[in-house]
Amino acid sequence: MPQNTMNRMSTLDAEFFFAEHDNVPLHMGSVATFDGPAPAYSDVLRLFESKLPRVPRYRQVVRTVPGQILRPVWADDEHFTIRHQVHHATVPAPGGDEQLRAVAAKLFARRLDLSRPLWEEWFLEGLEGGRWAILSKVHHCMADGIGGNDLMTLVFDTDPQARPPVPVKWTPAPGPSLPDRAADQLRDALTWPARQLTAASGQLRRAKPQDLLDFGRGLGESTRRLIEPSAGFLNGPIGPRRRWAWTTTSLDGLKQIRKVHGGTINDVVLAVISGAFRDLLAERDKLADGLVVRTLVPVSTRGPDEAGVVTNLVSAVLVNLPAGEPDPLRRLTVIRQQMDSLKHQHQEVSAEILTTMLGLSAPMWLALGTQAAYRTRQSLIQTVTTNVPGPRIPLYVLGRRMTALHPYVPIGNAVRISIAILSYLDTVSFGVTADHDSVPDVDVLVQGIQRALAELSEPPLVRGS
Repeated sequence: MPQNTMNRMSTLDAEFFFAEHDNVPLHMGSVATFDGPAPAYSDVLRLFESKLPRVPRYRQVVRTVPGQILRPVWADDEHFTIRHQVHHATVPAPGGDEQLRAVAAKLFARRLDLSRPLWEEWFLEGLEGGRWAILSKVHHCMADGIGGNDLMTLVFDTDPQARPPVPVKWTPAPGPSLPDRAADQLRDALTWPARQLTAASGQLRRAKPQDLLDFGRGLGESTRRLIEPSAGFLNGPIGPRRRWAWTTTSLDGLKQIRKVHGGTINDVVLAVISGAFRDLLAERDKLADGLVVRTLVPVSTRGPDEAGVVTNLVSAVLVNLPAGEPDPLRRLTVIRQQMDSLKHQHQEVSAEILTTMLGLSAPMWLALGTQAAYRTRQSLIQTVTTNVPGPRIPLYVLGRRMTALHPYVPIGNAVRISIAILSYLDTVSFGVTADHDSVPDVDVLVQGIQRALAELSEPPLVRGS
């Protein structure tokens, strides 16, 4: 008989869990398209069921108690069935990208059932040319973007001839009883503050003295960035519906821009998004010189030995996208200078230490504080921009090759637009999530990404002539 299991949520995972509410489902996702012919739904069910032993968290649920007096824990789902997790739908004719995006936007807008394992897969048939797709949803309390990407490589295959493992019988371990959880929480309460302080002090000790000096100097610069005039009118309340669109470019094209103009691929991507927001502001007659769109940029803290770890290992920095700057090369320079400065000043460390210190809070106060922060109608940021390197090798499902991969990232209570960038093979996809009612012009932003790419791809002599 399996033993009781009690896997307590980390502080950051619990923040994402507590933050969700009716209009803010906090799952990440993607849509992967495949060569035909489409498999049978029963075969897709068996495939995922056979791969579940590789990701035990996929058969676990979150256990809480009223008032959040105890920290949430993961426990085996005693009523698990694969049909609750893997669903089937048909994309309306003619099954093009427009129809696929519309179906995906509706599915992404739905909250996951918090009483079940916090992931879903949708097998989508009916794409033109005999193609089909898999839409994936994973709650942010389970994994960050890179962690979710690692999970994909565990479930999908790298060999077109691979055969699914033979499903094995699974017996859930009984969940911890309330008295057991209370006793565990009491024991933890005696040692948790010391462990959190040790972790925070350990983070500080790992930093070199010069790093801490650079960090302190950087706080002043970060404060100055916060008072730059930003496009706060982009913020506001959101509804339950979503718009979702994507556009793609070649990884080689981004590398060529980097080679000609300097910086990193991420610098180029942020400059491109700056140009796209410039188009959106101009379309709304809100463009002004010096105006910035402030974005939260997640920074992975995942080490090379933490691939496939099912949790959030991420920090973040704030970056001002220079949408008010008319010159595309100047936008790239401004972005590069900011990112170089942030790296030099180790500003991502502050968010990591803050999360560690939040772990000192009682679960109830952590829940209330997180809900208050995420449900505010005001925000210092106007968007979230996350860039995750994806698989550089072909992936397969039931012998069919994955042909494209498009990312989805959630929006927040006052943040109406988020952008995810994900690569697969030699293609980079920009996935734009927007509130349905307040961002009817999401196509302006998507088209602006392509226009900004074209601007940076022009030869310098041609641009200057």
